[in-house]
Amino acid sequence: MNGELISLEKPLLEKTTRNTPYIPRHHRRILCIFPKYSRSFGTFHHAYPLRGNVRAFMPPQGILVVASYFPKEWEVRFIDENVRSAKRADFIWADVVIVSGMHIQRPQMNQINELAHREGKITVVGGPSVSGCPEYYPEFDILQLGELGDATDQMIEYLDLHSNRPQKQIRFETKERLPLNEFPIPAYHLLNFDQYFLGNIQFSSGCPYHCEFCDIPALYGNNPRLKTPEQVLAELDAMLEYGNPGAVYFVDDNFVGNRRALMQLLPHLIDWQKRNGYPIQFACEATLNLAQSPKLLEMMREAYFCTVFCGIETPETEALQAISKTHNLSMPILEAVKVLNSYGMEVVSGIIIGFDTDTPETADKILEFIHLSQIPMLTINLLHALPKTALWSRLEQAGRLVSDENRESNIEFLMPYEQVVEMWRRCVTTAYEPEFLYQRYAYNMEHTYPNRIEVPNSPARASWANIKKGLTIMSNLLLRVGLLGNYRKTFWNMALPALKAGKIEQLIHVGLVGHHLIKFTTECAKKEESASFYSQKIRNTVHT
Repeated sequence: MNGELISLEKPLLEKTTRNTPYIPRHHRRILCIFPKYSRSFGTFHHAYPLRGNVRAFMPPQGILVVASYFPKEWEVRFIDENVRSAKRADFIWADVVIVSGMHIQRPQMNQINELAHREGKITVVGGPSVSGCPEYYPEFDILQLGELGDATDQMIEYLDLHSNRPQKQIRFETKERLPLNEFPIPAYHLLNFDQYFLGNIQFSSGCPYHCEFCDIPALYGNNPRLKTPEQVLAELDAMLEYGNPGAVYFVDDNFVGNRRALMQLLPHLIDWQKRNGYPIQFACEATLNLAQSPKLLEMMREAYFCTVFCGIETPETEALQAISKTHNLSMPILEAVKVLNSYGMEVVSGIIIGFDTDTPETADKILEFIHLSQIPMLTINLLHALPKTALWSRLEQAGRLVSDENRESNIEFLMPYEQVVEMWRRCVTTAYEPEFLYQRYAYNMEHTYPNRIEVPNSPARASWANIKKGLTIMSNLLLRVGLLGNYRKTFWNMALPALKAGKIEQLIHVGLVGHHLIKFTTECAKKEESASFYSQKIRNTVHT
């Protein structure tokens, strides 16, 4: 039986937190399914073949926490459809099918519901999408709205006492959230970490800011809630027990949302890294004003944070003011990027096109910013209005929301729609033209990566598994890109100096990530990829 089908009755590392307090009377089989993502910039799918066994980007934290919260007496299976599709045999095995996901996964979630109902199974949907828009899921038997908490216990009790589908839809809505410091360790034992591009972990939930396009405050609040440092370390230990992803991304809405709490966490992370031989590098998502906190930056450097995603969104001051992102203006953006680079952190930037303040010159300004900032990777995305955001409310009131599955966005832009889409396409194809991309990576190889701490050549880092992983990536890079790639000359101009200097780890990083960016851009130029992570365009998902 493979790792996806192990029962939660299998002993796990001793937990610092708890399962549901509900004691069940009946045995239940719970099938947790995470739906497949539609391909996009952020799925990194073009890099998977270079990694060997990788099939998905990151494990889904939310549904794994719920899987771990169920009564220990119940059998729980987990399927990530980004790794493999759920089959009829999986549905037949289950008493209950539980699904979670984001708005972009809505068609896939509803399809899973239909397949489960064909086998007469009770279906439950939870997570951010249904919590924001319950009306998106009219056919599910049970909706669990809100975060883990009293509604989850009520849902578990209902599933214990009922074995047949309800006659009409039932809703359980969380009134009392389970504190983050009581969250169970996600069910990592149900994963094969070798199948994921990155590992991930959550320290806090919520963000103190009010960016117009963001739904985080409505879903999770403005006052970040926190796990304890001990919880974070226990989750890292559990991760290493079941595999080493090599890199772990803190999926917090804003990693620096509570700086005092972060100051307390970082010494624990530093100590954990030292005790374990620095087995992984960390990445996170933070506001750009992190650059004004040198004490935090120094500790993050020592904890081996190598990448930070910042929602820069646009270099245009007027636009940042209009979308309530003035915290990006607390110091010059280019200066902030250079500060982060000086602590060894490669900056990844969010960029959005389609703001009301955009002009025909916006694309030129974005491309100039990319050149001046030397940021290699930017998630250049078309603006899309999400429900429960200030942007949605404003545009709805103005009659500027569009429901058209053939469009890249649900917004009636102030500029002509086709012009905005072409601005996006020009920015993407120019930013990821191989020579321009590798030029920016060359800058970071010279001015950013050398600022990282020297990590020890420990047994955890020099394990046979890591060596094998590195050899696999290198051989695939040399074959698929160096020999067969259509940008192989550009690749070798970057690779040969790196090889001569012994910068193997940097070469692997640049070659791996750069390959996805270049291949994805080729598809964008052919109009084969979406301009928005949240595009309404119809996508088909096939179940077998």
